[in-house]
Amino acid sequence: MDRSLYLAMTGATQMMRAQEVVSNNLANASTVGFKSELSAFRSLPVLGEGLPTRVNAVAVGVGQDQGQGATTSTGRPLDVALNGSGWIAVQSPDGSEGYTRAGELQLTSAGQLTDAKGNPVLGSSGPISLADSEHIRIGEDGTISAVPAGDGPNTVAALDQIRLVNPDPAGMIQGSDGLMHLADGGQAEVDPGVRVTSGALESSNVNASAELVKMIALSRQYDMQIKSIKSAEDNAAAATKLLQSN
Repeated sequence: MDRSLYLAMTGATQMMRAQEVVSNNLANASTVGFKSELSAFRSLPVLGEGLPTRVNAVAVGVGQDQGQGATTSTGRPLDVALNGSGWIAVQSPDGSEGYTRAGELQLTSAGQLTDAKGNPVLGSSGPISLADSEHIRIGEDGTISAVPAGDGPNTVAALDQIRLVNPDPAGMIQGSDGLMHLADGGQAEVDPGVRVTSGALESSNVNASAELVKMIALSRQYDMQIKSIKSAEDNAAAATKLLQSN
């Protein structure tokens, strides 16, 4: 079989993988706190029998764009937007500590503070509970203040503090739960320098126009690979006819 078929097939496969990253970014262009995923083509050696000079261009993920998205005011007391770098610590479904920038916090019927996906938000000593509290406010350093149920409006007490961290992004990976985790499986230290804005949300940092341009470029490159496969097929058919006529 013509080797050009394998080359074109490999190229088409890698274009599809790169398209998956672009499609995921576009799908999350409106997701609160979403960080655009980055991908690039790298030359990797072909394993197996043959010369060691053989390489393939493979589409691989190279991390996330850590640029901050636009901050949108909502006026909702439980909405928080991180100012600059930093993460909100939450408890992931498997019980480990995960990190998110999606500050669309919720309060369950039992008084537990969670993120929009239902993951409990962590405080100074575990998941934060705000049962029997009214007029909840979140300060710049993550301190949660509220009026205990039944008390007067001037009786404000500090109940807990959101665990805000700022680990090195190079040491973080995205888990299957959609949260960021430390690559070594540990827990990040609290960073007192992280600040939040209450009553606001950080928008996705996906540049929809740039992602659409990437999608069009990848689609054209994919079409070129498919045309190469078709050309190899036509050449093989023509060669077969010549052999049959002889």
